[in-house]
Amino acid sequence: MSMTKESDTNDGIGARQQTSFRSIVSHNLLRPVIGNSFGVKEGKMWGILRQKAGGFTGVSSQGLGLRLWPVTSALRNYSSATKEMTVRDALNSALDEEMAADPNVFVMGEEVGEYQGAYKITKGLLDKYGPERVVDTPITEAGFAGIGVGSAYHGLRPVIEFMTFNFSMQAIDHIINSAAKSNYMSAGQINVPIVFRGPNGPAAGVGAQHSQCYGAWYGSVPGLKVLVPYSSEDARGLLKAAIRDPDPVVFLENELLYGESFPVSAEALDSSFCLPIGKAKIEREGKDITITAFSKMVGYALKAAEILEKEGISAEVINLRSIRPLDRATINASVRKTNRLVTVEEGFPQHGVGAEICASVVEDSFGYLDAPVERIAGADVPTPYAANLERMAFPQIEDIVRAAKRACYRAVPMAASAS
Repeated sequence: MSMTKESDTNDGIGARQQTSFRSIVSHNLLRPVIGNSFGVKEGKMWGILRQKAGGFTGVSSQGLGLRLWPVTSALRNYSSATKEMTVRDALNSALDEEMAADPNVFVMGEEVGEYQGAYKITKGLLDKYGPERVVDTPITEAGFAGIGVGSAYHGLRPVIEFMTFNFSMQAIDHIINSAAKSNYMSAGQINVPIVFRGPNGPAAGVGAQHSQCYGAWYGSVPGLKVLVPYSSEDARGLLKAAIRDPDPVVFLENELLYGESFPVSAEALDSSFCLPIGKAKIEREGKDITITAFSKMVGYALKAAEILEKEGISAEVINLRSIRPLDRATINASVRKTNRLVTVEEGFPQHGVGAEICASVVEDSFGYLDAPVERIAGADVPTPYAANLERMAFPQIEDIVRAAKRACYRAVPMAASAS
């Protein structure tokens, strides 16, 4: 799948610094949402919450009259003409269409309104839907995540934006204890239809506290669904699925993909388009080795597969799309065909997504393996700031190529090994 770089600049760089003053004074925009909590006239959403309150007993997707949505197959072959769309525009269009279709959907986070998002994902939404549905917040992740979960308890469908998922650590109590556990603790009586979205994984030159992958962290939590889009089609179809889902969804984007363009079919541009949660996509078929990846690493895996093809190795590349639930069936079916596996991720190697995939294959398809599983992951250190060390800390295309050759028992030249 070809990618072209968008010409506009990355608006997210430095946005955190710009947030400080504007977000503090923009707390007034919260008042239409939480109304009397500030002692002011209640707004539309607060009224909706009151109407849908009345105790948690019987609160369910059926009781709130939520819509049931058709699901489009993740592996469908589209025959219609395609158009180019950036991941940024795909996310923006998905939000726009879901907000237009359902008045219960609203967006909340730092800089999502007047600044139109740190990465311009919410561009134009404030003008179209107003401050009651596009809510700027102060720098208080725990606060607005808690407000979001509370509104989801009563039937609204909040989309909570973290400027980076590193800041979700400030709100992890609400994500896990308030959102993820409520359905089970209430014996299925409470649904929490909330989406936590934002950029995840390493960026460029932002250091240890702003640059790591949280896929394995959230992927280990019962009650959460964790989605990891790669292409524009992924971004549109998976975000729509996340917003429509009755359960809490952690939606892990990658800021380095926002400006990338991918072909999108007419079917995927339809407002009813939706991808199934928990279904991987085979991006490239092969017969010699399986490579699993998610988010930005899918592109790296595809480029590695092109290099391997020139050397006589046919690699099958699986875009996971979903970490939880994990599509174990597709992964194991591929391994049973190719008899070899390389997992690729940017997260830490210990207790990672690749380790979980390896365990699944060992449990279900061990007899089909002709070589040990190769795991490619980030280095077991906090993300370095220096550019040369940063590059060494995360998987590169040549790392995937070397791992695939090892699994296929192909000699790796010493020069390549030392590079």
